[in-house]
Amino acid sequence: MTAVRKMRVGPQAEEPGDGAFLGVSRSARGNRWQEMLEPARAKDAIAISQHHGLPELLGRVLAARGVGLDDVPVFLDPTIRALMPDPSSLTDMDKAARRLADAIERREPVAIFGDYDVDGACSSALVARFLAHHETPSRIYIPDRLTEGYGPNAAALEQLIAEGAKLIVTVDCGTTSVDVLAGPGRRNIDVVVIDHHQADEVLPAVHALVNPNRRDDISGQGHLCAAGVVFLVLVATQRELRRRGLYNGGAAEPPLIRDLDLVALATVADVVPLKGLNRAYVTKGLAVMRGRDNVGLRALADAASLSEAPTAYHLGFILGPRINAGGRIGDAALGAKLLSTDDETEAARIAILLDRLNKERKEIEQAALEEALAMADRLLEATPDLAVVVVGSPDWHRGVVGLIASRLTERFKRPSCVIAWDKSPVDGIIAGTGSLRSVSGIDIGGVVREAVAAGHLLKGGGHAMAAGLTVDQSKSETLAAFFAAALTGSAARLAARASLAIDGALTPSAANEALIDLLERAGPYGQGNPQPRFAFPAHRVKFAKPVGTAHIRCVLEAGDGSRLDAVAFRAAGQPLGEMLVAASGGFPLHIVGQLRRDTWGGRNRIELQIEDAADPRAQ
Repeated sequence: MTAVRKMRVGPQAEEPGDGAFLGVSRSARGNRWQEMLEPARAKDAIAISQHHGLPELLGRVLAARGVGLDDVPVFLDPTIRALMPDPSSLTDMDKAARRLADAIERREPVAIFGDYDVDGACSSALVARFLAHHETPSRIYIPDRLTEGYGPNAAALEQLIAEGAKLIVTVDCGTTSVDVLAGPGRRNIDVVVIDHHQADEVLPAVHALVNPNRRDDISGQGHLCAAGVVFLVLVATQRELRRRGLYNGGAAEPPLIRDLDLVALATVADVVPLKGLNRAYVTKGLAVMRGRDNVGLRALADAASLSEAPTAYHLGFILGPRINAGGRIGDAALGAKLLSTDDETEAARIAILLDRLNKERKEIEQAALEEALAMADRLLEATPDLAVVVVGSPDWHRGVVGLIASRLTERFKRPSCVIAWDKSPVDGIIAGTGSLRSVSGIDIGGVVREAVAAGHLLKGGGHAMAAGLTVDQSKSETLAAFFAAALTGSAARLAARASLAIDGALTPSAANEALIDLLERAGPYGQGNPQPRFAFPAHRVKFAKPVGTAHIRCVLEAGDGSRLDAVAFRAAGQPLGEMLVAASGGFPLHIVGQLRRDTWGGRNRIELQIEDAADPRAQ
């Protein structure tokens, strides 16, 4: 294959005597470049290629991502049948399935309390669609991000009980709601929690709490998002209903595979590791999504002008943000309504509204981001080795603080905490709602739980990579100091070994359709299965120029005259963007990035998304 033949892989892509890839010890973004495939696994790559009859490049990509020789067939073709565990292996699963089966047999009204993000919307819709198939009444409740915050609250639960709910199912939330979830129990209303967030030692006293991240769960499924856990609960519930003979009288079993598109969307949008069952969820879910059977997803794709077959990229960057837009700056329930409806007219209305809200979200985010970047720059100018960036303002919208935190972490390569402060006190307290984002190797969710236990926060929780909090403004300095003390050591160690892993070296002529087709066999890519990254050594940069307010577009040219279109997102005004512009038409650069198909506007071409660059003269 041409793509493989023209690719430089292995030690020959490195400078003699230097372990760094292409000899790059410090790039425009402060990284040391290194080869993705560790030398100790080079023989594994050869074995994979020879044993399974695969091209050398694909063998290297698989070996570099830790795929074992015997795991290759399932990795390349992940199926639900091969990768799904027995749902009963999760703690409390059978109790949850029996209680849901009871509700279906009795036609009890069920209240579904979900989170306001994509995972919460998809999880809520999954349960609602399952209950609707069994003609069991249900009601989805999504809290308002601004007025209610994350997770169950007493007022909302009382409202649901007053409306007649006999069972409350919380999805993507509830694990840490010990006090709040005690309320329904006192009213003899059962609660089933289906979640995946990190758990404290003390759990709510509910009928069942299914969470592979609770401390007494040994299922090994902690990498699932909430929708992935919900799908297992529905499989277990369907099995229980089958055992009870519900389907013997001619009642149709729900085609659960039909809703894997929702599980795939949540899995990608929640940035959980794409390993094990998650790979099957996304692979098979994308196949379902291409059939455009879900009325809401079809309407959303049309509103977003998505005309090609969806990929993991589209889930994370096209559809996911639009679902999130309702929870960030509009009606938090819009996403769940869209994904659970079968009404074409209603779906089109909501999809158009979400698309408009997403545009408004971008404008709000950009204004706040500029202020946050300026604050962060001042902090780091005063303390360059600051372990965590903490910034806040009463002028920022709570719905975008998570996005801004992601941008700060991406820019400064360290954990970030962004807080939107209330403009006026309530009960004498000016509170702030904050979001945190971390870097690989630092468990930010654990640090937030420690801050809650130490009394620095009103509440907080989350994952290793992302967390949320509510804090009294009078304790903001104490909180920042606590974060710094907790993270300084680990942040310094990570900064000292900042690196970029590269799969090999290419020229533009090798970046063709055949190569993309080959790489897609090892997808889907995402958290835990990184997109292959390639270097283009000593290529000239042509026509580099800013596009919009933040991006740099250019063309890479090799010595043989072959060219490749390229873009560096959010690089304008940054060291990477400045290096690209400075080199335009002049000295060559080593360029690193990820290849993708660009079909925008009817085009069909290969484009490089530039992640980093280095001046060969400076190495």
